[in-house]
Amino acid sequence: MTIRVIIGQLNELDDETALFARQLGIDGVQFNTPRLPADQGFWQLDDLVALRRRCADAGLHLEALENVPMSFYDKVLTGAPGRERQLENFQRTVRNVAAAGIPILGYHFMPTFVWRTSVEPGRGGALVTAFDESRVADGNLVDYPQVDPSLRIGAEQMWDNYRTFCEAVMPVAEECGIRLALHPDDPPVEAIGGVARLFNSPANFRRAYELAGRSEAWAIDLCLGTTSEMAGGAAAVEDMIDYFVPRGRVAYVHFRDVQGTVPAFCECFLGEGNYDPPAVMRRLVAAGFDGFLLDDHVPRVVNDTEWGHRARAHAIGYIQALLAVHGG
Repeated sequence: MTIRVIIGQLNELDDETALFARQLGIDGVQFNTPRLPADQGFWQLDDLVALRRRCADAGLHLEALENVPMSFYDKVLTGAPGRERQLENFQRTVRNVAAAGIPILGYHFMPTFVWRTSVEPGRGGALVTAFDESRVADGNLVDYPQVDPSLRIGAEQMWDNYRTFCEAVMPVAEECGIRLALHPDDPPVEAIGGVARLFNSPANFRRAYELAGRSEAWAIDLCLGTTSEMAGGAAAVEDMIDYFVPRGRVAYVHFRDVQGTVPAFCECFLGEGNYDPPAVMRRLVAAGFDGFLLDDHVPRVVNDTEWGHRARAHAIGYIQALLAVHGG
């Protein structure tokens, strides 16, 4: 396939957003934790097929799903009693996603999820989220289910939890012919409270690749913003591209950026962050990337919608221009 730009970060598709996508020349969509019945602990095939057909009826191709509800695998993440049942249900979800004709399922392995400590004024007063590790004790501004950060889960236990996940789920994904795309930890710090975070450096992603046995189903969601937050900033972005793209392990790319690196950073508009967007696009193309690109977190601009149509139009147009000029 060729590199393409899609819309994402939706949990459902309304007519207005479908029209917005088509007006921007986009024909693909990804959902983040889609609003599907979840009471049985896994996604049902009929619901997934209905979601894909809803997209098709709106003139959009369903490219991928990203993130299952935390309740589907919180015990898997933490190694708590009951994880075997959750692993069986995750296998059911993988089989059903594949049977519905959806080729990619993105996921994270962050028991304490995405963490932000403040909202700050960015360019022109646009609001952006920020993280400062010294303020973690003040709490998380991101309202999403997460485990209690006062739990004590060390790094080696988390690695064992991830190994158990891979051993149970990757063979099923291989059998079904879909890819599971791992998102970096955001923020990429060593721990939040007492809970270790693993996917905070290129070296740890390489360790995960080996731990998964280089499974054909194992891939990454290369979130450029989260990678840019890592120690090294732009150098970490280059490292991830140079290692994983030639190996065909980048399923898709979140094209966003931040200013600063851990322990403190803030989000920003494309073009004013740690890396040079044209150089990154050229690097992706030269390395052989052939997946899709999408915007991710965006600043909140004046008179925008809750989803951020205005800010996303800016980000999507920026990415489309980069691809037109540097896409080969």
